[in-house]
Formats: sequence, structure tokens, C-alpha cells
Amino acid sequence: MANITLNDAWGLARENFGWEVVFYVPALKGYRTTEYRNSSRPLFVPVSVTGTRCQLNCLHCRKTLLKDMYQVSSPDELYQLGAYLRKLGCHGILLSGGSTSNGEVPLIPFLSAAGSLKRDLKIKIAVHTGLVSKNLAQALAEAEVDTAMVDIIGSDETIREVCNMRASVDDFERSLGYLYQYGVKTSPHVVIGLHFGKIVGEEKALELISSYPVASLVLVVLNPLSSTPMALVKPPHPLRLRSIFLKARMMFPRTPLVLGCARPGGKHKKVTDFIALEAGFNGIAYPTDGIASYGRKRGLKVRFEECCCSLIFETMAGGR
Repeated sequence: MANITLNDAWGLARENFGWEVVFYVPALKGYRTTEYRNSSRPLFVPVSVTGTRCQLNCLHCRKTLLKDMYQVSSPDELYQLGAYLRKLGCHGILLSGGSTSNGEVPLIPFLSAAGSLKRDLKIKIAVHTGLVSKNLAQALAEAEVDTAMVDIIGSDETIREVCNMRASVDDFERSLGYLYQYGVKTSPHVVIGLHFGKIVGEEKALELISSYPVASLVLVVLNPLSSTPMALVKPPHPLRLRSIFLKARMMFPRTPLVLGCARPGGKHKKVTDFIALEAGFNGIAYPTDGIASYGRKRGLKVRFEECCCSLIFETMAGGR
């Protein structure tokens, strides 16, 4: 794949998916540009089952990402929250939380209530899992969640030094295996630059994922947060991201490919988003201003959706 070009990736995407691109702008955060403004209503919301607690305390997050989530402490509380939000127009929940010391989000007690919300109130349930055990995969299947979002890390060193986990790459591959075994639709995420801004295990992560028929693939980029030990880390340059983007497109020719919400802002975001579009990505979360107009000039049919980008497989043809 050494000589892959943007034209190659663009052509592959058009061949397998046609001329549509989807921009995802859920109300997880406000989005206002000259091209689109999302609703202030809680149409798709994140919910933490652990509050702001996380035993891993990863260097790139330090629990920061949990602070802006709705919080529940029991299955009944989750159902009541879901019923309340449904009356406000909510049609989807991202069920998440902090991890235990073994890297798993303690979701199992909440999944029966999540399944009831899906069946009773037609609320879509996307789940951020952490590592997946056989019992968790079975519970996810029984709840009929819409997708399991699992971060895949391809470096033992990154797992230990950044995520503070006593685990290995094999454990992440085993997670994919359990989800496949129980028929859970899976939307793996790969954080590019997670190892202190360096590209270390990303290609290995893509290789692991390519062994399974995943529903969608989401790439995100390290976004150094001011309240963490990685605040001063320099994220990978957009031109360095380009090679990863191209490899992902060629490795997953029929899998919907999305640039997820986590990535640096400003000029970095603008360049990154345009590279992703040219590299044949099917979707971009919270796109930079101007990219919708550019996509239309390139002949694309542009669509905005106010839901989680992992669910792209529900409307995007071509998934394997």
C-alpha cells in the first residue's frame, strides 16, 4: 500500500458507497457554523454509569470526558432518565462510564434497563464498552444494543503507559472476538497519536480489526486536554494522519469509515477534515466550517445527522 493516493481512496469510496457523505452533529455539544446549526434539544445524549469515577485514570483523559455526561447510579435511574429524555425528543443514548481496574466499563447491571428503553421507547443504544468479557458480550447481545463502541489499541506499551492497564493487545483482540461471537454490531475506534502524540500501534490496531466484519470504523485523533498530563503533547500532524487514513480506507473498502468527534481544533482540524473527505471517508463528526460546501463542489450529496457517528452503517450502503 506504499503508493496509495488520495485519488485511489476517493475512487474506492465512490465505487463502493456512491456519492453521499454524512456529517454528524449530535447534541453532545453545540455546533454552529455557516453551514449548519444543531438542535439544543437532547436528541442523542451520553450517560455515565459510574458518575465521574474511573479506576484507570488514563493520562489523556483523567476522567475529564465523564464530567459532561448525564449520570446514573442504578438501572431504575437509567430507565427513568431515558423516559424523561424521550419526552424531550431524545432518540438515542450513548451508554458509557469510567473503567474498572481491568479496563472494563461496569455496564452489565444496566443493560437490561437499556434494552427496555430500546424496546419500550424506541431509543437507540450505543455502548462504549472498554474491554469486553464473554459475559459482557452476551449481555450486550441480550439487550440488543445498536452498536458496541470499543477502543482498539495496538501497542502493549501504550496500554501500560498511557491507559494504566495491566492488559495486552491480545485482550483487545479477544474483545472483538467475543462481540463477533455473540453477534453484536461493533464500531471499533482507533485513537491516532494516543502514545504521547506518536504513531505507535495504530496500524496493528487496524490489522486486528480487519479480521472481523465490523459494522463501521471510527478514527479519532489525540486531542490534548488542558487538565491532563498530556496537555502539552503535540498531536500528529495532519499530513502524518493522511497515511493512516489512506490505509484505513484501502483496508476497509466496504466498511463505513468515519472521522470521529475527538480531534484537535483550529487549523489542525480544518486540514484533517479535508484530508479525510478526500481520502474517501463516509462521515465526519462536527465538521469544520466550509467542508459541506466543498463536498458539494466535489459532487457529493451532503447530509447532516444529529446522532452518534458510529451508527452510520444503518443508512450507509456498502457495509460488509
